[in-house]
Amino acid sequence: MNSTFVRPVPATATADSPNGVVGAVVVGGCYQGLGIVRSLGRRGVPVCVVDDELSVSRFSRYSTHSVRLANLRDEREAINALIEVGERLGLQGWVLYPTREELVAAFSRNRSQLSKLFRVPTPEWSSVQFAWDKRNTYRLAKELGIPTPATHYPENIDQLAELDGLAAPFVIKPAIKEHFLYATKAKAWCAKSHAELRTLFQKAAELVGPGEVMVQELIPGGGMQQFAYCAFFRNGEAIGKMVARRRRQHPLQFGRSSTYVETVDVPVLEELSERFLRASNYYGLVELEYKLDPRDGQYKLLDVNARTWGYHSLGTRAGVDFSYLLYADQVGLPVSRCKCQPGIGWVRMTTDLPTAFMALLDGDLDLKSYVRSLTNCNVEAVFSREDPLPGLAEVLLVPYLAVKRGF
Repeated sequence: MNSTFVRPVPATATADSPNGVVGAVVVGGCYQGLGIVRSLGRRGVPVCVVDDELSVSRFSRYSTHSVRLANLRDEREAINALIEVGERLGLQGWVLYPTREELVAAFSRNRSQLSKLFRVPTPEWSSVQFAWDKRNTYRLAKELGIPTPATHYPENIDQLAELDGLAAPFVIKPAIKEHFLYATKAKAWCAKSHAELRTLFQKAAELVGPGEVMVQELIPGGGMQQFAYCAFFRNGEAIGKMVARRRRQHPLQFGRSSTYVETVDVPVLEELSERFLRASNYYGLVELEYKLDPRDGQYKLLDVNARTWGYHSLGTRAGVDFSYLLYADQVGLPVSRCKCQPGIGWVRMTTDLPTAFMALLDGDLDLKSYVRSLTNCNVEAVFSREDPLPGLAEVLLVPYLAVKRGF
């Protein structure tokens, strides 16, 4: 363990907690984690931020404790360190919020051990497996009649010959995202020819193993075709839900993160997503990502994230406070059904500005449309007048973030 920063708990810090002491542990303090910290902190819930990176959340006025660990990517090391932090700081019964895929997997696979100290809303592995491994995601989607991109699972480079009759371009992506993302800082690669497909497939197989490399059709279109369904899901129904269009993302083609998002009303995405979540017996916060295929007009499922997502703070402004819904349910407070209103915008300026600049250069965005989108924006991911220090910290951390995770 490298360092610990502790702030005194405010006198009103537990006004919404049934026994006056229940808080939350946010594991991963980037802008996504900051959204959780602010959501809960504004309601008087004490929050402990745990991270193995320099992060903006520790500077929030709503962060009660901030702990820097050596390594959260190794499952056993992360679990042991979290338990040590919880015991040392007296976080008995606090609610755990993971912000990364590998943390979701670690919490799910170690629920019984973590539950002796914390409240663990991360579902059982029997549910999480359908989000963790895209082979499981697409298999279940096929069984349920949910459209997905045409996907192939070659075990070795020789089996690529079976794709010779298909037209490029191809998408090369891992079945398990985290095995690829940290090594490449990319979500997927695009092969514009069969020769490039062979080269990139071999490179990907060396990183994650040939059995985990998928080859997928490239659905035409950019960010305007990217959609998502977000929910707090419990007992087979969405208690709180939101549908959003991810208008801009970084990088432009295979976005690791959204940079500009707006809420929309697309009922078919609610129906498809809730069918998937009921079949996987899901509980908790979740985002399902889709792309609208202009060739056949179908929304095709790309990915499932079994945690908060980057722009979840949009929900608070649009009528659904996702982080607090989960907290309230975990501590036994009543929750009511709610749905986000359409037409609410969210932006993360530190990534949206360079993304928009590249889109302007490529001719995929005009300046008038860009300015109009910012004029209609209601939520900034990090910058806040009532909580200004995280915004200043993000600007200062831009070089670090660029090197550490490619933004």
